[in-house]
Amino acid sequence: MKIFYGVQGTGNGHITRARVMAKELYAAGFDVSFQFSGRPADKYFDMDVFNGYQLKEGLTFNTHKGQVSYLKTALQAKPIRFVKDVATLDLSGYDLVISDFEPVTAWAAKKQKKQVIGIGHQYAFGHDIPRRGSDPIADQVIKKFAPADIGIGLHWHHFGQPILPPIIETPEFPKTTQPNKIVVYLPFEDPNEVIRHLCPFENFEFHVYSPEVVPSKYSHIICKPLSRDGFQKDLYDCAGIISNAGFELASESLQLGKKILVKPLHAQMEQISNAAALEQLGYGHTMFDMDSGVIEDWLHNPHAVHVTYPNIAKVLVQWLKDGMPKIDREFTEQIWDTVEVLQIRHG
Repeated sequence: MKIFYGVQGTGNGHITRARVMAKELYAAGFDVSFQFSGRPADKYFDMDVFNGYQLKEGLTFNTHKGQVSYLKTALQAKPIRFVKDVATLDLSGYDLVISDFEPVTAWAAKKQKKQVIGIGHQYAFGHDIPRRGSDPIADQVIKKFAPADIGIGLHWHHFGQPILPPIIETPEFPKTTQPNKIVVYLPFEDPNEVIRHLCPFENFEFHVYSPEVVPSKYSHIICKPLSRDGFQKDLYDCAGIISNAGFELASESLQLGKKILVKPLHAQMEQISNAAALEQLGYGHTMFDMDSGVIEDWLHNPHAVHVTYPNIAKVLVQWLKDGMPKIDREFTEQIWDTVEVLQIRHG
């Protein structure tokens, strides 16, 4: 079977999920072509697993100081380029089209009357799950940005809906952690502001990853460029993660038993909803602005949650091989029955 797989490249979470899916699809013998959109070509990294891929400009969201700007997003969009990319993407040689919230692929499939399978966290919002910060624009973005005929939603909990657990690597649980080591990934924040809020806590060691590395004059704050391997090594033995409220990183952190503090992007319904879900489930803590007081309380709170998720990429590959039967509550309940949640402490 030949599959065309489109991936939203604005954040690293979609690409991380695609890496896991790529390994399972290749292992099962599928012939897969990947397309990414949403960021400049020189901003992609660690892409070898995709065995060659193509890039489109696509659509992305403009952010400034931790907030989505719909006005700047609209002004910087290139609708003529987008329409041309959709019109020139030829999907005729493929048996199946998959979109991880990637709009060029989804709209090209719709235009060519090809069935498109949507796999990703955003498709969970078609169900009754925790939802905050919604407005008419956000609702239309979720529905129209990358439409799918079959939307397979992913989340940390089923909330009584036919959705699946996250697609993540399933590494061995860390045998040891460094109780004062914290990984920080706040790519939409001003890095100097991030450093300013972390500098008082000299008893902790912060590993700060960001797209633009700024120098740190503090020995306990180490600023690093984006690197999949480097980030994973630091995440593996740290005690906790401070990040925006993206879905994939929180999923990996739960799988590794890390304590979580998120700062959702303002005016970004998905991230605000993710923060609400983490709080509701007792899986993490939230700050809506950079707040040294909240950070201090969280740093000294040893509580964390370890959630063991099954290999959902393998489940979905088998689902494809089985002819894509309906994903209903009966289907998903069998999977969620294998999920284990443990309360743990660091330090």
